[in-house]
Amino acid sequence: MSILAKKLLGLVFLLVVAIGLAILSFSYNELNRTVAFENDAQTYIVKKGSSVKRVLLDFKSEGWIEYPRIHELWLRYHQKTNIQSGEYEIASNQSVEQIIDQFIRGDKILRSVQFIEGKTVRDYLTALQAHEHLDQTLANMSVAEITAKIDPELKNLEGWLYPDTYLFESGTSDLEILSLAYKKMQQVLERQWLNKSEDAAVNSAYEALILASIVEKETGAAFERAEIAGVFTRRLNIGMRLQTDPTVIYGLGPDFDGNITRKDLRTDTPYNTYTRYGLPPTPIANPGEDAIFAALNPAAGNTLYFVAKGDGTHYFSSTLKEHNNAVIKYQRFGRRKDYQSSPAAEESQ
Repeated sequence: MSILAKKLLGLVFLLVVAIGLAILSFSYNELNRTVAFENDAQTYIVKKGSSVKRVLLDFKSEGWIEYPRIHELWLRYHQKTNIQSGEYEIASNQSVEQIIDQFIRGDKILRSVQFIEGKTVRDYLTALQAHEHLDQTLANMSVAEITAKIDPELKNLEGWLYPDTYLFESGTSDLEILSLAYKKMQQVLERQWLNKSEDAAVNSAYEALILASIVEKETGAAFERAEIAGVFTRRLNIGMRLQTDPTVIYGLGPDFDGNITRKDLRTDTPYNTYTRYGLPPTPIANPGEDAIFAALNPAAGNTLYFVAKGDGTHYFSSTLKEHNNAVIKYQRFGRRKDYQSSPAAEESQ
């Protein structure tokens, strides 16, 4: 080979090396360049079935990166392609690789919906319908149709939805949340039923759920639940009517105007425990675990009556005479002005 040829070959080699180094330097800078947003964070949704290539092309269209192919080759070489679909919050000033790592880990945004103790199925449906991040699939269905979707063998959904805060990914369906709440209530009820007291007056787990729903509606004071359950347990044992206002209100349905009257107490429905003996046919709300525990572990004693004191708690009595005096004290003269009307002493709990 001539000296000239060797020099040309050397120049070509140097040129190739220079180009290679330039490409490596360019790629290094591109791979390590952070993605900056106008705000501190950016929401991004990885759609179901999306590939790393599709995501990187989205990043380019958003103006976050210039050369998606460089990032794709790097990620594929390091086997970082198994991304999870979902909604993510991406922090500013991260590299593309750091963002993709987040998608691989599945660190998604979780939304929440709260089911409150003592609320009804319809209340829970309203909460679900108001949530913009849920996939609304039940909007035009009746409660009976929804119940059949959750469990075809279930006759009534009331009481079967466990009150809790449920976390979910954006795009989760309302039916999925209800199914989760149903399964959780089944688990809680089964656990509590297996550990029930011998003093419990109920004959089945479902009866426990019914009684627990009444206990839940009667008081918001946790320390009273067992005592209230004790009153109802003793009434059931001696064949005395429960005479509890929340069941009457539930039976009135949309006809209830917020103020219970003597007429309401005398209007017979399957849920009127002033006109009928025993438990109502179904729960009247969705009870929490503490109320279920109280229904299955009632407090011992001899109290048969209680009256609301107007401060969220109750006065308990063992005799009708003591109870009537308590009604006069707490509901006729001592109650707050905004406290709902009560039945006459001889007709109250």
